[in-house]
Amino acid sequence: MYRTLRLCASGGGFEAIPDPPRPLDLARVRASLEAALVPVVDARVMLIAAVGPEVTIARSGRLLFKTRDPAAADRAFNLLRPILDRAATPPGA
Repeated sequence: MYRTLRLCASGGGFEAIPDPPRPLDLARVRASLEAALVPVVDARVMLIAAVGPEVTIARSGRLLFKTRDPAAADRAFNLLRPILDRAATPPGA
């Protein structure tokens, strides 16, 4: 679902964009994060997960890692990727 983690244009953090584009069901993502014991805030139009750096998860699937440390962003990305992949898989598939 996600191929790369890259520095944001502003240089203030890192982002991951799904390829191909794939909107997320935020309710399912939230449930998956909670099941994985990841603290998450549901801001209705996005989720905010605490996985080392704070990560904003948009309905569009875009992830924004609020850190300038590439290693911290990579660790958070590797932690979130399987959780998001599970949430994106339809039940019973």
